[in-house]
Amino acid sequence: MTDDLVAALRPLLVAEASAEAAACGAEPGDLEQAVWLRLLERLGSHGPPTDPPGWLRRAVRSEARRSRRTARREQPYENEPADAGAGDPEHLALTAARHRALRAAVRRLPGRCPRLVAALLSPEDLTYREIAGELGISQGSLGPERSRCLGCLRRLLTPEVAARGARG
Repeated sequence: MTDDLVAALRPLLVAEASAEAAACGAEPGDLEQAVWLRLLERLGSHGPPTDPPGWLRRAVRSEARRSRRTARREQPYENEPADAGAGDPEHLALTAARHRALRAAVRRLPGRCPRLVAALLSPEDLTYREIAGELGISQGSLGPERSRCLGCLRRLLTPEVAARGARG
């Protein structure tokens, strides 16, 4: 695609896509992108159109019709809710960052606390008896020690999760 063809067609494409977008429920940028892709495909197979402005208008209208057909065929889920974003990259990255911060804070805990909290956070879902046996302490002292360790962890994490904006 030549720079001259793109420069000549861009204002027309922006205007045509903006005019058709509202009627078909699509974003103007989506229509523009689809038409540019069509033009690239055409240039690779048939060469440039003989009447570029006319071809562009027809291509925009064709993409708008395709978008309307797609919108009519799409049906919302009635029984299954859409995923609330649990698998999107941003959510996954933020969750991983929180887990890293938590594990780093657990490693900074004093005494037996890192091992105790790691056992409590274990995906194996250990019982108090198993944790006490693993740490070599009595099961009765596990509760008070857990409370003390969680208090230390809370104090370590408070500055990291506090609002970083202006205060007061």
